[in-house]
Amino acid sequence: MTVDNSDFKPTSPVPAPSVKIAIFGVGLIGGSLALCWKGKPGYRIVGHSVNPSSVGKYVSLGVVDEGTTSLEEAARDADFIFLCVPVGRLNDYLDELAKLPLKPGCIITDVGSTKASVVAHARGLDLNGAVFLGGHPMAGSERSGVEAATIDLFENAYYVLTPTDDTPLDAVERMQELLRWTRAKVVLTDSVLHDSIVGAISHLPHLIAVGLVNQIARYNETNDLYRSLAAGGFRDITRIASSDPIVWRDILVNNKDVLLTLLDDWKAEMDRFAELLKQEDGEGISEQFRLANGFRNQLPERRKGMIQSLHECYVDVPDHPGIIGRIATELGQARINLSNLHIVESREDVPGTLRLSFKEAADLEKAVELIRGMKYEVYF
Repeated sequence: MTVDNSDFKPTSPVPAPSVKIAIFGVGLIGGSLALCWKGKPGYRIVGHSVNPSSVGKYVSLGVVDEGTTSLEEAARDADFIFLCVPVGRLNDYLDELAKLPLKPGCIITDVGSTKASVVAHARGLDLNGAVFLGGHPMAGSERSGVEAATIDLFENAYYVLTPTDDTPLDAVERMQELLRWTRAKVVLTDSVLHDSIVGAISHLPHLIAVGLVNQIARYNETNDLYRSLAAGGFRDITRIASSDPIVWRDILVNNKDVLLTLLDDWKAEMDRFAELLKQEDGEGISEQFRLANGFRNQLPERRKGMIQSLHECYVDVPDHPGIIGRIATELGQARINLSNLHIVESREDVPGTLRLSFKEAADLEKAVELIRGMKYEVYF
């Protein structure tokens, strides 16, 4: 079952009395969720961290209405509690919340990339009248931390909810209504099925990317030319190998049973390719590419996913003071959202090269037109 919120436009009257939303861990995901409700009439956003400096940052950046280092204070009288902490800490937070006198009907949810374990743990707890409803917003960014939070992070993305047979229908409906502000497409599914699917489309690709990069790194120990030539396509297809090591450690260990099965299937897939190569079966190899092309061409292009699309271009620039700043300023004045700027090592035939990254294809197209209008060479 899905609920598409992409065209949602909130209407009056606003909720009354005010709805308290407590967010534990106001980083990229927690902060972006907070911004979806911040300033909306009828909502009060409270951010929690055990680190006082983090709490101060949440408030000073205007991401939340209030901040506290007290778990009890944050949870008190909350209508919704979002656990935006690492997967490995979710059960600990649930255990602590189970000791508190939570507001009857309070909905506790999480944003973890794995669902089965936390759902099972929550079902074994007495939450004092509160309800746990697993959640997973399938969106992200190459940046992290509350500074990277943005109100449009979830727009046009899938937001998965994993109710159980004993989850009150009212709780699911209330959560769907709240998530309308994110403009995400809400999907309801079983937690075990969620982990199997996400394991295949996100967790396994991360493992493969890390393994491939480490394989080339070992080759590079005997010949540095591997690293020198590993640009372009290799860098693009292994971009996710640069993901946060601690975050992914927790995710992969938490979903190990699914991943072990997926890895066996992956090995079998590679064994089939190895056999085709041994037999010099060119037609068989071509058929594998045709099959892959056919399925990949059916994948949706305009829906955000866990592995974020990245749109890049390269700009040859002269080695003059202020050039990089001028380009960045022009992009900003044109309201083009630049995701990242990187100075690539100079090539022999040009003074210098910039790599510009954008989250949206439309921003890339506008940037290329603008920069070419500035008389700089742009290529892909």
